[in-house]
Amino acid sequence: MTSTRVGVAGIGLHPFGRFEGTTVTEMGVVAVRAALADAGLPTEGRPPFQAAFCGTVYSGVAAGHKVLGSLGMTGTPIVDVEAGCASGGAALMLAAGAIRAGQYETVLVFGIEKMPKGIIRSSFFEPWREEAGLAATPSYFALRAQRLMRESGVTKEDFAAVVVKNRANGVDNPDAMFRKAVTADDVLASRLVCDPLHLWMLCSPNEGAAAVVLRRGDHGIELASAVLRSHLPGSVLGEATPMGGLVDDDFPSPTTLAADAAYEEAGIGPDHVDVVECQDTDAARELLNYEELHLCAPGDQPKLIADGSTLIGGSRPVNPSGGLLSKGEPLGASALGQVVELTKQLRGTAGPRQVANARVGLAHTVGRGANASVSILRV
Repeated sequence: MTSTRVGVAGIGLHPFGRFEGTTVTEMGVVAVRAALADAGLPTEGRPPFQAAFCGTVYSGVAAGHKVLGSLGMTGTPIVDVEAGCASGGAALMLAAGAIRAGQYETVLVFGIEKMPKGIIRSSFFEPWREEAGLAATPSYFALRAQRLMRESGVTKEDFAAVVVKNRANGVDNPDAMFRKAVTADDVLASRLVCDPLHLWMLCSPNEGAAAVVLRRGDHGIELASAVLRSHLPGSVLGEATPMGGLVDDDFPSPTTLAADAAYEEAGIGPDHVDVVECQDTDAARELLNYEELHLCAPGDQPKLIADGSTLIGGSRPVNPSGGLLSKGEPLGASALGQVVELTKQLRGTAGPRQVANARVGLAHTVGRGANASVSILRV
């Protein structure tokens, strides 16, 4: 249990999608202004925070400075943070740690991204891996999905059910990219990308921004933990270096490492979590998360699908925002977008997608396979 309470005082979001003619800086300004206003802080003039951390991957040098420079809110430390899809989670961890250390009273955390169209490219992987389909690409995601099917008994129909659930939730999210319900037949009729994954089972890289104001003390919602963990060399199918590890499955994933540390820091266990926002880069990734976050025992994913546990009205709703499958994924904004959603859920202001009696929420992202972030919020 942490000795210093870190509160979520304000949240802001620029919708996720494609916005021709809108720069990544302009999207960041929208999210930051909204978060400051929500926290009851000035939205112009001297910065009402002592430091700022910006999560981004593709936005270039001093991207966070450009956003705050547009608002005239420079002069404080402004730090850009890159950890793949977990960039926002990494920025959140740094900000919360600085408050707990007594360094700052108020910190702004924001994430911005304007993704290139098409498959995500990453200089993290050597060219030969990318050319062979062994980077973080749909072909690798398909290998991981096939293995999950073999080991847990999940089926392609279960993957389709995840898409149906998340896209149904996205209908009620005005900030999501895709807001149309789909059927399992629709999903399975979409183009086969890499067996068993069809096109609609993969999220879409896109654009957006999210911001959070953290303050020392009690501000309604507590950020009980914010953790980032990196991978361990291990499984040959590990995401960090696909096909480059050992044939050994005894190494915990970065998601499990982060989850264990986050539960310990918050002083709770997985059974205390009421609502989850987790990485669904593809439908199989969400199902794998159930196990790695200790939401179910290994191989029990089909049971959660069959009994409706992960629906908004179920015992453990997952991705009520619609997840990345509905929202799309602007990398730097992804994790903080989850925090925005969970804050709304815990405030009871999520509208038609509100989870009843939500008091503890967990946010999770996986960045390039080499990083995983887990954050826990509670009332």
